[in-house]
Order: sequence, then structure tokens, then C-alpha cells
Amino acid sequence: MDKDKIDKKDHILDVAERVFSDHGFDGASTRLISGEAGVNMAMLNYYFGSKEGLFLAVINRKITSFRDILLNITNDESTTQWDKIASYIDLYSEKIVSNNCFQKLLYHEMSMNRRSDLADEIRRILMQNVTELKKVLREGIEKGEFKKDSDLDMVIATLYGTKNYVVNMPLMTSALFGYDIQDDKVLEEQFKPRIKSYMTSLLKSYLLN
Repeated sequence: MDKDKIDKKDHILDVAERVFSDHGFDGASTRLISGEAGVNMAMLNYYFGSKEGLFLAVINRKITSFRDILLNITNDESTTQWDKIASYIDLYSEKIVSNNCFQKLLYHEMSMNRRSDLADEIRRILMQNVTELKKVLREGIEKGEFKKDSDLDMVIATLYGTKNYVVNMPLMTSALFGYDIQDDKVLEEQFKPRIKSYMTSLLKSYLLN
């Protein structure tokens, strides 16, 4: 695929991510997305086939990019398992700040708890990254770095649950923290270092022997 086509697809995906985040999967339409992207419906259907195909392409693009970085961390034999978790926390903290729109999109769809082929495919994509993280944690136990009784499922739920609470309940978390959690500058300068420090201290205390 030539560069112009790749750029056009990326542009459509950028617009679709924002529209899906604002309206949810059910509220968004391919006509609205094509209009805001400045492309005709024929082009959108050519690239993605359907609204479901477009939505999955939005999810896959972000998750695959994240997974590639995560795999580089997990496959690095020169670092300890804790170093890998610390690197993951850095990555996780960065993603909260830089991908607010995408985080809201994900939370909205996964909170619907609906049973469908689309929901099943989203879960499958997301679980690939969860599986990689769990692999690092499990190897930490096997190598004696982490405590044998560590509850790995709860560690993962703590990481993702904190992110979901902060990003998707901004009125509550802004009141809790005393600053506007929807302000990008505040997120970057105040919240990101705070959550990084907290998660590092919390998981270090919980996991390490």
C-alpha cells in the first residue's frame, strides 16, 4: 500500500476514534465519520467494509502498537522481571495521558457487557496484552523475584481499574485530586508523575520478596 493510501487510512481512523469516543459505537454512523473525515462512503467501505470493521480497525491499531512495545519489554532478557514491570508502569502512565479519547472509547464499549461477535473480538484483542503482562508476573514468581502468593489477577485489575476510574469519572476524580483531570497540561505535569510514583511503590511493596 502506497504512502498516500496509508495516510488516508490513518486519517479516517483518527476521525473514527474521536467520533466513536464521543458517540459510542451505537451512536456513531459511518456517514458521520466519512463526512468529518472528508471522504466518500465508497472509500470508507472499501478500506473497512462496515462500521464493525472500522471500529475493530480503530481498536486494533492502538492495541497492536501498544503490544509491540510491550513485547520488546517482555522479551528483554537483560532485565529483571521487576524492571519489566517498572517499564510497563512507565508505559501505562504515558498512555493514560496521551490516549484519553481511546481510553474512553474502550471503557464505553466494554462497560456495555453485551454479548456479540464484536464484543468478543474486542475482548480477544485486549486479552493479548493482558496475557503478556501476566506472563511477566508469573515468570517473576517462578524466578523467585515475586512473592509466591501474589494475586496476579488483582495486580492487573488494580492497574487497569485505576486507569478506568480516573479517565472515565473525571468529575469525581477532579474533586478527589483537587485539579481538573480533563486538562491535558494537568494530566501531563501533575497526574502522570503521581500515578507513576504510586503504582511503582504499590506494586514494588506487594510483589517483591
